[in-house]
Amino acid sequence: MNILGIETSCDDTAAAIVRDGREIVSNIISSQNEFHEKYGGIVPEIASRKHVELILYVIQNALDTAGMTYEGIDVIAVTHRPGLVGSLLIGLSAAKSIAYCHGKPLVGVNHLSGHVYANFLNKPDLDLPHLSLTVSGGHTLVMYVTSPTQYTVLGHTVDDAIGEAYDKVAKFLGLGFPGGPVIDRMAKEGNPNAVEFPSPLIYSKDLNFSFSGLKTAVIRYVTEQKHAEREINYADIVASFQKAAIKVLIKKVLKAAQEKRVSTITLSGGVAANSALRETLIAEARQHGIRVCYPPLVLCTDNGAMIAGVAYHLYQAGVRSGFDLNAYPAIPY
Repeated sequence: MNILGIETSCDDTAAAIVRDGREIVSNIISSQNEFHEKYGGIVPEIASRKHVELILYVIQNALDTAGMTYEGIDVIAVTHRPGLVGSLLIGLSAAKSIAYCHGKPLVGVNHLSGHVYANFLNKPDLDLPHLSLTVSGGHTLVMYVTSPTQYTVLGHTVDDAIGEAYDKVAKFLGLGFPGGPVIDRMAKEGNPNAVEFPSPLIYSKDLNFSFSGLKTAVIRYVTEQKHAEREINYADIVASFQKAAIKVLIKKVLKAAQEKRVSTITLSGGVAANSALRETLIAEARQHGIRVCYPPLVLCTDNGAMIAGVAYHLYQAGVRSGFDLNAYPAIPY
């Protein structure tokens, strides 16, 4: 079964064809970073306009790369929540039009389910149940995964997502956008113990996160150093910021793993590409007899393959979406 997956939840225009929920036949992603870079963050209106310009070309590229036409597609899958409403509506409109014109079934997919499923694309024999730490510009979640499409949210951010904090710190420091890759690279040159930044909620009894206070602490520290006319080592600052952010992620996910008695933790989302997070989590999880899995970089960021993969299992379970399928910016935890 060939499924066309369409993903436009944020600023990446993506389409992919996945066979039987496992084999990635094509996976096309068009990034908008160059259009948002000067603003230091994603501008929703710009994202929507670029999706309008790119969506049909990206879908056709996915078909051409796979050497297929719509005749060879069995199901049209599309992200419908959560995300930027304007961006989601572009993908939904394209998917509905294709499904209607070609008489194909339509399946709406939760974006978070897609990120969780990215690990199943990489490791079909992934242990169940397991914990998923999903970290990106819009999400910071610990989830208890019981099947390729079923999960329970155990903890989430109460304010900024970790990727958002990275972007805001990078913007304040004038390091560029997106902030995650820049900070990850620069932190390698700095001293993570140079500044003692807080790790908010690290001692809370729940599994929730908060990164707004950490971001504010960095801004306050740098501002004070400038007012005092002290020399500022930006590599030390971002290394210290990253250490504080990662520290709370690892503490919470390991706590959840022990409570749920699972032996596997998966990483997903754009921040799963962070080298310091991967290395530190792997090292600390190993001490508890827990293995850590993560997808290749191309499946960490938003992509259509993860959407198509989830849709395969939903379709097999009898899920079908009507043409009244709508876009929703958030989901209740």
